[in-house]
Amino acid sequence: MPEFSSTVRVRYAETDKMGVAYHANYLVWFEVARCNLLRSLGSTYRDLEERGVMLPVIEARCAYRAPARYDDELEIRTSGALLSPARVEFTYAVRRRADGAALAEGRTEHAVVDQRGRPRRLPEDIQGVLA
Repeated sequence: MPEFSSTVRVRYAETDKMGVAYHANYLVWFEVARCNLLRSLGSTYRDLEERGVMLPVIEARCAYRAPARYDDELEIRTSGALLSPARVEFTYAVRRRADGAALAEGRTEHAVVDQRGRPRRLPEDIQGVLA
């Protein structure tokens, strides 16, 4: 299972009045990390879409352990796994870089579909690195 580490910094606009990151931003950070993982494997969402492959999220989960705050630098460790030729799972672990505190853990599951939304197989080269 390939793994990649991404870094994001909590922006002011991502926090509430108390300076705590709004919970939905974790899903945005998961997407950033997922895109970086795909890029590290030699592909991008744009490349996949040009090949007629879409990866809509069909399930998302996030367990919050501790708050991220404004200006925290976060490390998001991401890994991907092939569940079937037409289904992919990504897992995420979010830590604060300053102290290594575990902030959240999550996963997203994605269907593999064509541009009309019909199921299809992930290209073999991508299957090979996620298997």
